[in-house]
Amino acid sequence: MPAPIRIVLTEEEDRTLLELRVATSVPQRTRDRAHMLRLNAQGWNTPAIAEIKEVS
Repeated sequence: MPAPIRIVLTEEEDRTLLELRVATSVPQRTRDRAHMLRLNAQGWNTPAIAEIKEVS
């Protein structure tokens, strides 16, 4: 089994991803990806994120 993927964000990176998450001027896919990255940095594992976002 592969090692779990875990990212660490700086405050600036987290702030940028939050801004992307709520921006209406960017595509939904970009907003979703920003949300998934923030969830991972907060400790969520990849399978749990995939399940709540209904992606594989």
